[in-house]
Amino acid sequence: MPQLDVSTFTSQIFWLLICFFSMMFIMSKFIIPKIADIMEQRQRKIDGYLNKASQFKQEAEATLKKYQDALAQATAKANKSLSDTKEEMNQLITQRQTELEASLQKKIKDGEKEINQEKEKALKEVKAISEKLSMEVIKKIGITTIQASDIKATIKELKD
Repeated sequence: MPQLDVSTFTSQIFWLLICFFSMMFIMSKFIIPKIADIMEQRQRKIDGYLNKASQFKQEAEATLKKYQDALAQATAKANKSLSDTKEEMNQLITQRQTELEASLQKKIKDGEKEINQEKEKALKEVKAISEKLSMEVIKKIGITTIQASDIKATIKELKD
């Protein structure tokens, strides 16, 4: 085997060092800077994405806060509107009940007045009927000395 020949060790070590240092030079001047640039670009992209993500997160949180505030305001407004409507309805109901009570009281008074008028009318008719009936009873009994005016006076005295 030629690589184990001691006489060629010096030339092999020489070419090994030349190849090693030339490769090292080429790697350090051309390949490693390109790799470093690519890694730096990737890191910048990742950092940019992270920054954008953090901005989006902040915007989303701000939007969520605005949404929650708007929802709270809308809920408060709806509750206020509901309570106002409820209060208006209660006032309207109270007003209608008062009007109904007044109307019913008026109808009751009118009804009582009408009943009293009918009662007076009926009493007058009863008076007239009782006078006629009294006269007929007296005639049937056969009493002729009592006059209609006497019966009217007697009924009037009983009334007072």
